[in-house]
Amino acid sequence: MRVLVQRVSEAKVTVGDRVTGAIGPGVMILVCAMAGDEAPQAEALAGKVARLRIFKDEAGKMNRSLLDVGGAALVVSQFTLAADTSRGNRPGFSAAAPPAVGEALYQTFAAALKGLGVPVQMGEFGADMDVALVNQGPVTIWIEG
Repeated sequence: MRVLVQRVSEAKVTVGDRVTGAIGPGVMILVCAMAGDEAPQAEALAGKVARLRIFKDEAGKMNRSLLDVGGAALVVSQFTLAADTSRGNRPGFSAAAPPAVGEALYQTFAAALKGLGVPVQMGEFGADMDVALVNQGPVTIWIEG
């Protein structure tokens, strides 16, 4: 799996005129299941994200996790993180998991975060979404697991 984690002061996702998820301080996570991924990988990656020390402590150092600060997560499916741009100008997405598998792993990832005590809001799998966020720092981290 691949995730792109952004520390945010706020973020929201809308489908049409409907807000499907919105958070205040926390992280916005773009999630991509890759071909061959399974549930244990999604669960482990959720744990890594929840414990990732990207929030400032009293000394101003990035030494606190999402769990430490009580932040929320906005989880959005993003199959385009599987893009292969090695040939030509049109990205290929054959490395992404098939849609049914991708959706199941997306749900597993979000459920694992919730199980750790992280308040989770979500996008809508497969929908054409508008994502708005205020990246704080900016802090943006790519993780594969």
